[in-house]
Amino acid sequence: MGLRRGEILGLRWQDLEVDALQDGWGTVRVHKQLQTRFGGPHLQDLKTRRTRRALPIPPSLVASLQAHRARQMTERDQLGRNWRNELELVFTSQTGTPLDGDNVTHRFQRLLDQSGLPRLRFHDLRHSCATALLAQGVDLRMIMEILGHSQISLTADLYAHVEIGSRARRSPACDSDPVGVRMGVKPPEIELCTTANVQNSG
Repeated sequence: MGLRRGEILGLRWQDLEVDALQDGWGTVRVHKQLQTRFGGPHLQDLKTRRTRRALPIPPSLVASLQAHRARQMTERDQLGRNWRNELELVFTSQTGTPLDGDNVTHRFQRLLDQSGLPRLRFHDLRHSCATALLAQGVDLRMIMEILGHSQISLTADLYAHVEIGSRARRSPACDSDPVGVRMGVKPPEIELCTTANVQNSG
């Protein structure tokens, strides 16, 4: 999906549409991020119209989110009044409190080590998303919209190292849930939060 760490940790259940779907695809509306400094965890609005966006959620991820919500509700019921998810966040600790971004990154890197994979920054997942989208043949302007970049030059500069030949190498994951293709179709119910019609901005 290409979200930034703060955007992921700032997702609330009300930002997701994962129920009663006609074709299995959901929607996530990205417009806030979790900040853990300057007075404790709090949600902050994203600053620009480019960063505020709506993205399609592939059916496989919809199923994972539904299962995650069921587990979270079980944890909430078990803790009762000790449950602490006042912000209604999608991703929390086992007691419902917001996750610390640095702890998430450290946990991610430990999982990489345990799997024998090279160590990456959590932010590198955005690069992987862009590479997969390029492999699907998605153009840079659409990738800019998905990642929430402010300028297409940033997208082009950041992923200039991706070989042109990678467009022809599509992984099974890309084939099963082609997010880039879905964004290219842009059905009426899935629109960018930037109402300024990015396609006509040059």
